[in-house]
Amino acid sequence: MTTRAVRDTVSMALGVSGAVSLYGISFGALAVASGLDFWQTQVLSLFMFSGGSQFAVIGLAAAGAPGGSIITAAGLLGIRNGLYAVRMSSVVGAGFFKRLLAGQWTIDESTAVAIAQTEPRAQRIGFWLTGAAIYVGWNSMTALGALLGDALGDPRQWGLDAAAAAAFLGLIWPRLHSRQPIAVAAVAAVVTVVAVPVAPAGIPILIAAAAGIAMALFAERKHA
Repeated sequence: MTTRAVRDTVSMALGVSGAVSLYGISFGALAVASGLDFWQTQVLSLFMFSGGSQFAVIGLAAAGAPGGSIITAAGLLGIRNGLYAVRMSSVVGAGFFKRLLAGQWTIDESTAVAIAQTEPRAQRIGFWLTGAAIYVGWNSMTALGALLGDALGDPRQWGLDAAAAAAFLGLIWPRLHSRQPIAVAAVAAVVTVVAVPVAPAGIPILIAAAAGIAMALFAERKHA
């Protein structure tokens, strides 16, 4: 593995981590505004550590949803992390404690940075560095957002709600180099936009994933 490959992997991991971590300020501020105290907010980030699930929890809690609905929505959003774990198993390698830690850090961004690399060692560096950097950064920014609270105003006015999505789009964009993945991504995006206003939290991403998988399988069958 070349020095340049290591440098590029580290640069990508830290760039994505910085953008995603900033979004933690938004979560901390919104969690406190939704009625959680500082420690409740911090526990969510430390142990749940899944942005989509965390925002679902505070959004439903603020709306007065029952505990069962909150747990269900958060769980549905967390299903994708289990799918990522299957893909990351070979990257992480053997060892109980290593896999235990990897399970906590298997998120959208650590998976995306890892699979963006072409060499096994670069994949390992990308996964672990991204996971560790985001874990530290996200929890630090969550604490800052919770402490600042109302002083921030609406965190969305700073564009923090778009930072994580922009970073993730930047990762997948170079991989859309043929018609099939572009078509799958477009269908998933359209399905998500249509489903978000009408489906409960956690459901749109599953519908979009199912649509994308179905379309990809259909394309494979067609070319077989």
